[in-house]
Amino acid sequence: MNRRGRGASSRMRSQSSGFVESIPFIRRAPKALRRGLAHLVSPVALLASLASFAPLIALCALAGLAACGKTPETAPSPRPVVSMTVHPDGNVPSASWPGTVQARYTTPLSFRVNGKIVERSARLGDTVKPGQVLARLDPADYDKNAASAQAQYDAAQHRFAFAKQQFDRDTAQAQADLIARAQLEQTQDAYASAVAQRDQAKQQLALAQDQRRYTQLVADHAGVITAENADTGQNVQAGQPVYQLAWAGDVDVASDLPENAIGALHIGDTAQVTLPALPGRHYTARVRELAAAADPQSRTWRVKLTLEQPDADARLGMTANVALMANAASASSATNGTNATNAAQADGGTFTIPATALFHDGNAPALWIVQGADNVLQLRRVSVSRYDARTITVTQGLKDGERVVLQGVHTVTAGEKVRPVAPLHPEDFAS
Repeated sequence: MNRRGRGASSRMRSQSSGFVESIPFIRRAPKALRRGLAHLVSPVALLASLASFAPLIALCALAGLAACGKTPETAPSPRPVVSMTVHPDGNVPSASWPGTVQARYTTPLSFRVNGKIVERSARLGDTVKPGQVLARLDPADYDKNAASAQAQYDAAQHRFAFAKQQFDRDTAQAQADLIARAQLEQTQDAYASAVAQRDQAKQQLALAQDQRRYTQLVADHAGVITAENADTGQNVQAGQPVYQLAWAGDVDVASDLPENAIGALHIGDTAQVTLPALPGRHYTARVRELAAAADPQSRTWRVKLTLEQPDADARLGMTANVALMANAASASSATNGTNATNAAQADGGTFTIPATALFHDGNAPALWIVQGADNVLQLRRVSVSRYDARTITVTQGLKDGERVVLQGVHTVTAGEKVRPVAPLHPEDFAS
């Protein structure tokens, strides 16, 4: 035992002896007994001294346990995003815009009188001819009106015949001075009234017959039924559409053009039209109509082009791509298309990417680019020359080999670290 341990032991024995000597009845006990009690009391005194430090010991134990329960915080893992590496298409596309194939004239067909539809003989998609009956109303009421008008006309015709006979007789008697002048004037007045009543009854009869004829809905042009708006048994009002008829003949392609493409366009300009549903087919079209003002919602101008030689395969409602010929496209794109082409060549070509990747930065189109080895997102503005049903064509703002986010473009933020993931079905994102 070292010196410090012996000192502590001596102090403990002296404290134990003092504790024993302080008790009156033990102080009168023999010395040997008091010494034994002192040795017995020393461990108890040690425990008592340690009890005074119990709160501090408990606090240290709790701190130790709390320290053992803590685990170091780990940084959140980057979120996965579906992305793809882009490569140039290899050519610079001409300026083209989407459109829709439609008939030059489309009119709603409706009855000219009220009634209940009792028969429909045309269905959606049927080809109809001029004069063909398409639907009928219940004619009972109109038959009665026509019969009443016929009876009124017959009565007026009988009164006219009587008035005519009286007028001829009185005229002859007046020439022979057999009747007074006043009687002749009365006969003339009755005759004129009978003529007017006959003419009125005749017009009423014609109107009733027309209304009875209007209970049949007749096609006034050849064409195709493109919509059905009423069914058998339905009560319809005069002028309420029952069918939609697309006239046969000229076929148009309607397209909405931006302001930078409408400036140099004129009536009669030619364009090339392609239909995605008919690969390899090309149609020549001419501009037939230009809207005088922009649409208030889209701020685009409606342009209608007529196909010069349409065929039966170009069906109404098909989507189309309209590419203006050089005589119009070069002028309208003097400040836009040429610059976009040069910029596309400077950036390394054009890129066709899925339309789901398109986002916006203010009013400009933009894409999310995965930058660098740490995969940080950057929102970059791009120039888009063409919008298709599933893809867009980017002419400026992309470079070969860059990675573009394809899905979830509305859920990511600039500067966010991500983990690029290839599309599960790459064929869904094919051009």
